[in-house]
Amino acid sequence: MALKLYDTLTRTKRDFVPIDPANVRMYVCGPTVYDFAHIGNARPVIVFDVLFRLLRHLYGEQHVTYVRNITDVDDKINARAAERGVSIRELTEETYRNFREDVAALGCLPPTVEPRATEHIAEMKALIERLVKSGNAYVAENHVLFSVPSMPEYGKLSKRSLDEMMAGARVDVAPYKHDPMDFVLWKPSKPGEPGWESPCGIAVQGRPGWHIECSAMSWKHLGETFDIHGGGIDLVFPHHENEIAQSRCAFHSDVMANTWMHNGFLQVEGEKMSKSLGNFVTLREVLADWPGDVVRVAMLASHYRQPINWTVKGLEEAEKALTAWFDAASDSAEPRPAPSVIEALGDDLNTPKAIAEMHALRHRAGHKSLAGTLEFFGFRADALKAWKAAHAPAPAISETEIKARVDARLAARAAKNFAESDRIRDELARLGVVLKDTKEGTTWEFAR
Repeated sequence: MALKLYDTLTRTKRDFVPIDPANVRMYVCGPTVYDFAHIGNARPVIVFDVLFRLLRHLYGEQHVTYVRNITDVDDKINARAAERGVSIRELTEETYRNFREDVAALGCLPPTVEPRATEHIAEMKALIERLVKSGNAYVAENHVLFSVPSMPEYGKLSKRSLDEMMAGARVDVAPYKHDPMDFVLWKPSKPGEPGWESPCGIAVQGRPGWHIECSAMSWKHLGETFDIHGGGIDLVFPHHENEIAQSRCAFHSDVMANTWMHNGFLQVEGEKMSKSLGNFVTLREVLADWPGDVVRVAMLASHYRQPINWTVKGLEEAEKALTAWFDAASDSAEPRPAPSVIEALGDDLNTPKAIAEMHALRHRAGHKSLAGTLEFFGFRADALKAWKAAHAPAPAISETEIKARVDARLAARAAKNFAESDRIRDELARLGVVLKDTKEGTTWEFAR
């Protein structure tokens, strides 16, 4: 099956051809661990987990390397640690642990490698020294800055004019910059901030800029050039634009990644999510009310490149769909996903079409591949069942009373008193109890 992916760099959807089919390599920008992830952060986690699963299906589990980094040195981290009066390490460990728990609840596979920025300082300094040596970066007042004019193709990913890029980057026009667009690779640490021995002979301790971190970690774990680089659309500029500039100039290569993929923005109930509007929702808050698999279905109901409107109605519809799939797949035994679903995903991760195919499988005779499809996506029947049990309303009748009425109904049926049998059945139905008569006897369950 041919896999087609949309490439942000070329603005085209084209056949995906891995550099090495024996080691398909993907890098996705992960969280900055200073606070709980919000629901918008969950979108790339889910989207690229589905792509990871698809690549494993197509090329084999042992032939795909998925790297998603952890940014654990950053201005936001320093500020939050100071605000809370805790150490930076304590904050990042706690926040990373929360992120890992929330992502696991979403049913996402762990990446092959989850590197932390602070564990790759040596690689960052090596890249910085390469860039200075090649004339693409310079030292100024204990900073190292990338020289944007030294990269003629800078801006190719975002396709913005110089004025647009300057506005979008909110550039700091420091006096030591050679050009207003130049960006920081390394900067001196302030008192109380983490610091390391600086590169390029700088005498004071310093710390890396944000962009160099991902260039260093992708190089370390995937090589100078790899197959797919992903993230949210908000990262196209300046973050990914700067990554490309750093990596291409450091390695004198034509590309950093062959395919650039970006998921669209998320709104909450039709509005941009923000704390000022009071609609800022963390993933932890959503997972307190909904199972991770329902969140996953709701997120995949929109194509990853399109904006998504996050609503309670969408979650309710996702829960109904998931319940219907599991009910229909209860007797299925086919371990592989349905070819029609894989074909839909092969068209630039067309998850809405894949979901439509799953609905079709539910209504189709001989739907043995539905169970395998649910397993492919990582959906878990036991998790949904546990959530339903925990959120079920208190029954209006006890199990002892139900059993007594079921026995009374059976006695009425044995006496051919069908009017009384129907009366008991209808009475139980009004109390939320559904009876099922089978050859083996009568069973019951609470109505959903």
